[in-house]
Amino acid sequence: QVQLVESGGGLVQAGGSLRLSCAASGRTFSSYTMGWFRQAPGKEREFVGAFTGGGSPYYTDSVKGRFLISRDNARNTVYLQMNSLKPEDTAVYYCAARPDVYYSRLYQAYDYWGQGTQVTVSS
Repeated sequence: QVQLVESGGGLVQAGGSLRLSCAASGRTFSSYTMGWFRQAPGKEREFVGAFTGGGSPYYTDSVKGRFLISRDNARNTVYLQMNSLKPEDTAVYYCAARPDVYYSRLYQAYDYWGQGTQVTVSS
């Protein structure tokens, strides 16, 4: 069983930055692929990016060059650094984990989820 706890959301002006953290329990964290998803009101949950158990990051096109995912296996924590934020980035952000070294863009492929943290970007 893996438990995920996110932190770091908030309100920021367009062009600003936020860093989200996701702390995970469990001894096998390093072998899990960690994903970040977001869900805006009235929209489906969408893939933001992932950091695989194999050590590679992947991003959806809309955040490439602005968002950076990193992980610290010693701290069982994955981070989402968000720069140059836009109003359309406003959403609840979730971290997720899947016991696989390969990532997936499908939220159904992830077994464990955090509670979500709100990110609001004002124009």
